[in-house]
Amino acid sequence: MTLELKRKEQILDAALNVIVKNGYHQSRMDDIVSTSGLSKGAIYWYYKSKKDVYLDLVNHWVNRYSNSLMELPQKDTSSSKQLKNMFNIFFEQFENDPVVFKALLEFWSLAGRDDDFNKKLEKVTHNFIQYLEKIIQKGVKSGELKNVNPKITAMSIMVVIEGISWFTLFKKNGVSAKEYTDTVSEFILSGLIKKTYS
Repeated sequence: MTLELKRKEQILDAALNVIVKNGYHQSRMDDIVSTSGLSKGAIYWYYKSKKDVYLDLVNHWVNRYSNSLMELPQKDTSSSKQLKNMFNIFFEQFENDPVVFKALLEFWSLAGRDDDFNKKLEKVTHNFIQYLEKIIQKGVKSGELKNVNPKITAMSIMVVIEGISWFTLFKKNGVSAKEYTDTVSEFILSGLIKKTYS
């Protein structure tokens, strides 16, 4: 990793913790400076404003997840197995780093009020839905999955995954994030897979 990438990661990791603690509107560049341990000049070398930092943080977050998803076996793996592996990836990320899911809630809130965040998150969502659609289309073509609408199915799966964020807000609900992930993914897969498929 180059020094520039290392510095940016240091800044973005600090920004992630700041936005979760303070929210976007209460966050200041000075908070990112003090949390990162870098000088103010170093932060402004890479980013002109707080907004620039947080727009790049969306990219940073997406890249982390994209890399994890792209490492999953694709070619010789059934669509249902790919989907199950994907649910597991998101659950493991939640277990290891729930702060990212807390930040996602803040970003969705911003998307409703700020055009730049709206466009950024719309693009991210579109790319993820396309990724899911390809998995579903592959399963339909092979005869493994029912002849469903790939886009609607992909959107439904995306909403379920985003539901994991709920567990960062409410702890005492009698259901663990793992139970939620396992149960809902099983519901989805049992509804998609053809009963005659072996």
